[in-house]
Amino acid sequence: AGPSAGTRTRTWADSSGGSVRYPVERAMPHYPDEIEYSDKYMDNSYEYRHVILTKVVAKEVFKLTGLKRLLEEQEWRDLSVQQSRGWHHYEIHRPEPHILLFRRLLGTDPTTGKVPDGHASGGA
Repeated sequence: AGPSAGTRTRTWADSSGGSVRYPVERAMPHYPDEIEYSDKYMDNSYEYRHVILTKVVAKEVFKLTGLKRLLEEQEWRDLSVQQSRGWHHYEIHRPEPHILLFRRLLGTDPTTGKVPDGHASGGA
């Protein structure tokens, strides 16, 4: 079942050229007091999650990247984003650059980041 009537949703592209939709409960923009992590959502190839940064951390991302490139794993970890292994920052959502979009191949080992056999990488 989809979101109930009146529930706002946000849509991002998925790996097959389709889209992934999930409900949005808060008015935007929303800068939390602490970094917030979404539940995971998935398509046929990847699991996804988004991370909402504090205003201070979002400013650090802008200083690092100028919103012109994706963050490397060590960079987002240095900004206090905490996740299991295997996640890749895969897209900059320009209307809301304080929200980092992550994905990893389904079946990736969360303790090692090792992707399932037969896949080169969970990145771009």
